[in-house]
Amino acid sequence: MEQKGLITFDQFIANEQNKFPHVQGNLSKLFRHIQLASKMVNNDVRGAGLADILGSAENTNIQGEDQQKLDVIANNTFIRMIESSGACAAILSEEVDTVYYCKDSLKGKYIVAMDPLDGSSNIDVNASIGTIFSIYKRLDLDREVNDADIFQVGRNIVAGGYIIYGSSTMLVFSTGTGVNGFTLDNSIQEYCLSHRDMKMPNKESIYSVNEGNMGTFPQYVKNYIAKCKGETGEKAKSARYIGSLIADFHRNLIKGGIFMYPSTADAPNGKLRLLYECIPMAYVAEQAGGKAHTGEIDVLDIVPKELHQRVPLYIGNTSMVDDLLGS
Repeated sequence: MEQKGLITFDQFIANEQNKFPHVQGNLSKLFRHIQLASKMVNNDVRGAGLADILGSAENTNIQGEDQQKLDVIANNTFIRMIESSGACAAILSEEVDTVYYCKDSLKGKYIVAMDPLDGSSNIDVNASIGTIFSIYKRLDLDREVNDADIFQVGRNIVAGGYIIYGSSTMLVFSTGTGVNGFTLDNSIQEYCLSHRDMKMPNKESIYSVNEGNMGTFPQYVKNYIAKCKGETGEKAKSARYIGSLIADFHRNLIKGGIFMYPSTADAPNGKLRLLYECIPMAYVAEQAGGKAHTGEIDVLDIVPKELHQRVPLYIGNTSMVDDLLGS
């Protein structure tokens, strides 16, 4: 099949780097290693049903959640590849209790926070899963990494995005100048630009939330869900909930909508992790014209206090998030 005007991820990054002559190539190097890790994990995901890598790893992570075998594989793969780039000083992972300091961390200019395999509870049922990441620049290269580097506000992100392993594998990311999506061409094993300058549609058509927990949601969330269901006279919206942040968000980025994970009686601070899930997805959402909020503050304005801090999350079309907050 002839492919005209094909732009690979590496070509795109090189072109972007040329716009900033002061950049020395460390970020590009880091990107290359992240995409290489994603290809390795993609191969594992695609072959999971044939290899003995489905099911529980018979271990729990710091959140007390059962780790799946692919959780462990993805975490190890991304850490190994990111460290080997030589551009990273420290890695923050949802699957690791503490900060992982890279070899020769003083030489690394960047900090990476990641959820190596979001939605892992969906692995065994062959639903979409993915990797979420964000990249920060160290605040002072003349000293060792400290808490000021680790707990940076989301507004300081240099780049962020996600890889979704679905019917096709896509890498969606931003460096602060909009959002672009790249689809993995399996025939050449290259990510190719398929979705340029992605914008979240203004269609208020989809709401995504686990209504099984609605009994203990905050009252304003209950009010908004009633609106979405058409119970207050408005046109009803479609309920779509996969149970994987990355899958629900990606659909809403393409089609328009809102994803909600409120606080509940069992999880008063919400369940999603601020550093690994909420901040990078909020960054992508804002770059695509959307909004992300906790019900009290914009997600990107939060100064993290703990590695595995949790917050409620409302993310999607700006108009839908604002309507929710005003309910």
